[in-house]
Amino acid sequence: MANTEQSKKRARQSIARYAVNKARRSRIRTYIRKVEEALASGDAAAAAEALKNAQPELMRGVTKGVMHKNTASRKVSRLASRVKSLTAPSA
Repeated sequence: MANTEQSKKRARQSIARYAVNKARRSRIRTYIRKVEEALASGDAAAAAEALKNAQPELMRGVTKGVMHKNTASRKVSRLASRVKSLTAPSA
């Protein structure tokens, strides 16, 4: 349990940051889910548009410290390759 004034304040700040970060993570997951749903439906144009909207949201999560840079880059890369394979003609 927090005893000093400083540790009590840090505990309060921790709770506040947790709420903000949780909201950001949820927002990022929503954008990713929209891309996944567009891919599942097979709509290439919708998937491309959803990816275009999801990319900046993922990178914003990086700048805000919600996720690591490489994690976001990996997610964008994998989604982009799936969108690309949907738009490319089958060989």
